[in-house]
Amino acid sequence: MKKIERIVPETLRSWENPTGKIAKKLRPNSFVDCGWGRLIFGHTFKSNKRLTKLLSEEADDKRDIAFYIPNPHVLVSLRPNRIFLDPSHTYRIWLEDREPENLDMGDITVRKARPSDEGEINRIYSERHMVKVDPGFIKENSESDKLSYFIAEYASTKEVLGVALGVDHVMCFNDPENGSSLWSLAVSPQVNIPKVGECLVKYLINHFSRMGRSFMDVSVMHDNAPAISLYEKLAFYRVPVYCVKNKNPINEPLFISPELEADLNIYAKIIVDEARKRGIDVNVLDAKNGYFEMVFGGKAIVCRESLSQLTDAVAMSRCDDKHVTSKLLGKNGVDVPAHVLGDSPELEDFLRSHARFVVKPRRGEQGHKVMVDVPRRQVRKKIEQVSDNPGEVMVEEFISGTDLRIVVIDFKVVAAATRVPPKIRADGKHTVRELIDNLSRRRMSATSGESSIPVDGETRRCLKEQGYSLKDIPKSGVSIVLRKTANLHTGGTIKDVTDKVSPEVREAAVKAAKTLNIPVVGLDFIVPKVTSSRYAIIEANERVGLANHEPQPTAEKFIDLLFPQTRK
Repeated sequence: MKKIERIVPETLRSWENPTGKIAKKLRPNSFVDCGWGRLIFGHTFKSNKRLTKLLSEEADDKRDIAFYIPNPHVLVSLRPNRIFLDPSHTYRIWLEDREPENLDMGDITVRKARPSDEGEINRIYSERHMVKVDPGFIKENSESDKLSYFIAEYASTKEVLGVALGVDHVMCFNDPENGSSLWSLAVSPQVNIPKVGECLVKYLINHFSRMGRSFMDVSVMHDNAPAISLYEKLAFYRVPVYCVKNKNPINEPLFISPELEADLNIYAKIIVDEARKRGIDVNVLDAKNGYFEMVFGGKAIVCRESLSQLTDAVAMSRCDDKHVTSKLLGKNGVDVPAHVLGDSPELEDFLRSHARFVVKPRRGEQGHKVMVDVPRRQVRKKIEQVSDNPGEVMVEEFISGTDLRIVVIDFKVVAAATRVPPKIRADGKHTVRELIDNLSRRRMSATSGESSIPVDGETRRCLKEQGYSLKDIPKSGVSIVLRKTANLHTGGTIKDVTDKVSPEVREAAVKAAKTLNIPVVGLDFIVPKVTSSRYAIIEANERVGLANHEPQPTAEKFIDLLFPQTRK
């Protein structure tokens, strides 16, 4: 079908640049509450600052839409980190000299919504991932002359099939162009008959035609091909009218560019996603190793996951060397376990002073070669297993308790979680090795491949202490701990306890971060219980995995630190 082209007189293009008599006719600073947010008529605002201020007052979980923006690029430039130009087209149908059409909709009827329909309206909006109307909104606006909700239903069963909102511009802002618009068109995905949406559109065309309106506009996403096809079939055509919206979680898919093709791990991806939400450009430098660059406002920062250029070399080297970390923290009044190096002349006295030990590499991460709860007689053997150079091995007193990871960003505690070592529950049918493999596959799936259970000497040691080997088939219901370390990379699990950590432990975490002079750090504590004021810090991680601490806003706080001007 040939597209209809219609020349709009310059004097009637009030949405482009309202001046003179047209501007005087417009009711200034007009908007209408639609139940899911406010529809703001941008061309009625003489001041862009006033318009952006109104947008900034958007209620939580709502979606305001600023429509008819004369110069959208100018408006967005005032608050580029908060508002964006909606990627939608506006289609218009002219109603002048148009006789209302006799609609044959079969078993479908369209009528004005009643208060009792509100639950069904919200059901359909929820099914379509749209914002629901406020409770009681349909009743409160049942006599409104500005807007009307209409529903489509089966004539026979009265089952609600779809919903649409009609907005009368004359009533809303004294429109000199005598217009109207259609919003929030939605059809239940459960409906298996065609043309429900078309029936609603045709009904609103008739409705506004009978009211003597000159046209009806509709905003449609640029890539919604079926809707665009429908509107063009019904003689709608595109007009240069634009929407501006707030950058909020509801609108997130509209202002974030498609996902990067680079295969980033979950620890880099959570940061990159948050940055891109805020309009920060991201260049992936080395996806395999988690390196990327973020650029905003002329400022560029390179990161490797949560390790950024804001962490200086001295702070990084302190955290890299566990012996240096413990010495520095202990010297500055932070509680740490007693410890010596494997080649220390004090080793013998140290072994006599304690019963159980932790043997671990002086440098390293992700729990590699860390052996926990080692008896005195095995310490020297374990030192040899960790490294050929005993000076690169740290021997620490073993402190029993709960493994607690605390994340400190910008010298504030932003997340805390307990970590539990991996364990299997026997079913009486499978071997220990088979059960480990099954659990490891599930952990890998849940963490995008970042967590798995190594079947190494430490795992075999833990099994042996409990009387099992990899070939055994334990009795059903038996629980077997696989490792004594709770590191997530070796199969541990995590539970958020941010709100339960004691003030004393929080204070110790901040003090430790300041002592190390590191802006982003994951601190490993051993505590008697989560709420206890007693603690010992056993490690500091300069590249903490922020993805492990959702739903706490770790990535948001990280980007706040790096680019404070984008702070939400």
